[in-house]
Amino acid sequence: MSTVKRNDVTLQETWNLQDLFTTEEAYTDAIADLKAIVDEAVTSLAGKITDVDGAIKAIEATEKIREKMIPIGTYANLAISVEQTNTENQLRSAGFGSLAAAIATKLSFVTSDLLALDEGVLKKAQNLMPEYKNFIDKLLVQKPHQLHPQAEKALAAFGATFNAPYELYNTTKLVDMQFPDFEVNGKSYPMSYNLFEGDWELETDTEKRRAAFDAFSSKLRDYQHTTAKTYNTHIQMEKTEADLRGYESIFDSLLQDQQVDRSMYDRQIDLITSELAPHMRRYAKLVQKTHNLDSMTFADLKISLDPTYEPTITIEESRKYMKDGLAIMGEDYAHMLDRSFDERWIDFAQNAGKSTGAFCSSPYGVHPYILISWTSRMNEVFVLAHELGHAGHFYLANDAQNIFNARPSLYFIEAPSTMNEMLMANYLLKNSTDARFKRWVISTIISRTYYHNFVTHLLEAAYQRKVYEMIDAGGTVNAPKLNELKREVLEAFWGDTVEINEGAELTWMRQPHYYMGLYPYTYSAGLTISTQVYRRISSGDESAVAEWIEVLKAGGTKTPLELAQMAGVDISTEQPLRDTIAFIGELITQLEELTVEIEAKI
Repeated sequence: MSTVKRNDVTLQETWNLQDLFTTEEAYTDAIADLKAIVDEAVTSLAGKITDVDGAIKAIEATEKIREKMIPIGTYANLAISVEQTNTENQLRSAGFGSLAAAIATKLSFVTSDLLALDEGVLKKAQNLMPEYKNFIDKLLVQKPHQLHPQAEKALAAFGATFNAPYELYNTTKLVDMQFPDFEVNGKSYPMSYNLFEGDWELETDTEKRRAAFDAFSSKLRDYQHTTAKTYNTHIQMEKTEADLRGYESIFDSLLQDQQVDRSMYDRQIDLITSELAPHMRRYAKLVQKTHNLDSMTFADLKISLDPTYEPTITIEESRKYMKDGLAIMGEDYAHMLDRSFDERWIDFAQNAGKSTGAFCSSPYGVHPYILISWTSRMNEVFVLAHELGHAGHFYLANDAQNIFNARPSLYFIEAPSTMNEMLMANYLLKNSTDARFKRWVISTIISRTYYHNFVTHLLEAAYQRKVYEMIDAGGTVNAPKLNELKREVLEAFWGDTVEINEGAELTWMRQPHYYMGLYPYTYSAGLTISTQVYRRISSGDESAVAEWIEVLKAGGTKTPLELAQMAGVDISTEQPLRDTIAFIGELITQLEELTVEIEAKI
């Protein structure tokens, strides 16, 4: 393993940003065009948003500006995400942040003037232009929390400043934080964020894995106070804005855009932390037994169940898995998958300065882009299927909806991605009779799909809730307090089954989702929905796939509750969540039975 420079990466392993802008000059020209369109909107709309006709013209202008702005922002953000250390990328990203803040300041009067209109005027505009219903509905929800126009203008002017904590977090993590090699039995091994999360955390050699964990945690510890101060700044700004806008709490402020209430948020965290824990402790004990570990530590939780069975896969082989495993989604979906490889929508490279983890960016009017750091481990098949689930979702939604209607609530956003993981697992299981391979697939479902989404992200959510409760009460946080809260959550979930070794409490430093509102809990929410739909599909329900495609095309035209209902799942009750937890328990029981069967043949 090694970390290469971006310039040394094979072109075919990188994404093609020329689909956004063919040259840097084209990018600069697009900015000039955008500024001209904004100035034109200011001239034509200022003082004229006074009736239905003025409201419709304002919304049309907003739509046009967003369509022009999204490719520009996407280009700047994607370029820096693959090479944070590049000075040109840093300047371009900062420049876009300043541009966005300047445009938001100039146009702040549009939202203020729209919300100053009588509700009946906005409703009439809805009737005349039903394609703008979603946009206007969200405006009306915002109406009670809108500030004086001058206050809104001032807040908009600070847009780039408000984004600074997230940018500081990434700069600290991906630019300043340099990891030295670590040693095991006199031999040195390279270390970086991507190497740890993509390889060392999954290493089957216990001595190397635990040494890597200690080395990684040691470097995190060096930056804990700076990172905590950055995070505290971010959440204090969220608290201040929630108070200014008259929300009762940060939770109410952040959940409003998700179109769910506090009970749905709390239900995910409370039920999973209490009722899933016994099942996951069984899984941890099974991993400990198969690896013959003297103790099960936090550093051991992500390893494969079978220490001697580690399938590898090339990028080209992954393409066939995507096509075959997701074939049930239909021809249009298969065409999207081919395009993602042929047209280089995916950045596979593993280079210095690249963002950690994986994500999918889906700019309206272009096509999705996927970031992943390919390690050749078979589990990357599930990661890629996950991100292609996002891509497929927005490939369909962006085509079927306008820019205001395409993106659904965060509460639903992870359902299409986790659905693809389940479909891939189902395909792998159906096409093998090998007990060891079946055990590997099911254990990957547990360790990748459910552990990642129902445990890792859910425990992040439980920790995040504790932090926000402190901030809502007028408190503040620092590194020792964040470490304490994170350790409390981990120990409560794992009990005495897993040793929460030193360094585990620092995992709050690794997650960028904390700068994205109440995002972590939505992984389990989406997976609850997708698990129930998957069970319909796998049981032979012929209408399930067609209904799911229609759900994806619906984008953000419906609430999460309505989208789930379209797919045959009622999330107004806790039953789907309880059924999903029971399903996880059944999978772990299958693993235990397969392990007994395999050991009996040895």
